[in-house]
Amino acid sequence: MRNPTLPDELTVQVELPTIMPRSKRRPSVLRTEAQQAVEADPEIPHLTESELIERIQHLRQERNAVILAHNYQLPIIQDLADFVGDSLQLSQQAAKTDAPVIVFCGVHFMAETASILCPDKTVLIPDPEAGCSLASTVTAEEVREWKAKHPDGVVVAYVNTNADVKAEADYCCTSSNAVKVVQAIPEEKEILFLPDMFLGLYVQRMTGRKVHLWLGECHVHAGFRAEDIVRAMQTYPDADLLLHPECGCVSQCMFALAEGELPKERTFVHSTGGMVRHVRQSPTRIHLVATEVGMLHRLKKEAPDKQFIPVKSDAICEYMKTITLPKLYRSLRDMVYEVRVPEAIATRARRAIDRMLEVV
Repeated sequence: MRNPTLPDELTVQVELPTIMPRSKRRPSVLRTEAQQAVEADPEIPHLTESELIERIQHLRQERNAVILAHNYQLPIIQDLADFVGDSLQLSQQAAKTDAPVIVFCGVHFMAETASILCPDKTVLIPDPEAGCSLASTVTAEEVREWKAKHPDGVVVAYVNTNADVKAEADYCCTSSNAVKVVQAIPEEKEILFLPDMFLGLYVQRMTGRKVHLWLGECHVHAGFRAEDIVRAMQTYPDADLLLHPECGCVSQCMFALAEGELPKERTFVHSTGGMVRHVRQSPTRIHLVATEVGMLHRLKKEAPDKQFIPVKSDAICEYMKTITLPKLYRSLRDMVYEVRVPEAIATRARRAIDRMLEVV
């Protein structure tokens, strides 16, 4: 049976992407303003975990708030959320919720997307400094420079970008629909895919389209290596391997698949939402998971009778883990921190996001 997450033809041909200049800022979350505010708060440091949870439950009802959490969030945050999902699922959920208040437990660009889709709602993020090493690799000015040199080109921006970058894009996409988005673009069009070069390489392989790739990466996913994957598969030869397309090893794994070093029938490239669907349906009992380790909590809840093993146990995103229980409570109590995108940027970004939501 054909594996839809792999290209029809596996070759060892080396692909040389067009690498664009990039920004190299990586935000720090060592001592954020929100963390300092929690520590200095007269109430919060004295509350137990159960008391924090009790107060959060009371406030979410009082505020008529919905809590959205990404699959990489801390387990306790996932357990409290009304909905847990990947970037696309969270965007869809934000777009259709009737709640007047959305508390977004994720990173800042995700809360921006919710604000763009829900301009009439109050969107809060418990720590506005929960950034993204990938989103920080590209700026709106750099995209404008590329567009000036390629006036007929099409810009496809991964959802892991800031709002002003989305405003310069023609399409947004997530890891779950990036292939379909690129396939929807006319063949004759020149495409810039940004900012994740590994996801872009995967899309290039799956579609056969030659695209310009931005030299951006998630510092967590970039740390995965093909030797980590091969070693894990040797240790657990009967396991399914679940790879996130942002992983730096995906292209190398394609080579390993072509050489027969990895089993095609048990190697799957999925978004985090795709991983959830896979473990629900797969009869396999053991799954090797190559993505941020927060995903394991979600998978264990979905399939408690199965075993999930991280390919890299230290694949931890400090930005996702910036959202904590005390910060979530303070966010609901004090209605902080509200995320607002300037209307001029939001209007243009909404066009690209709407196109993303149409291609599922």
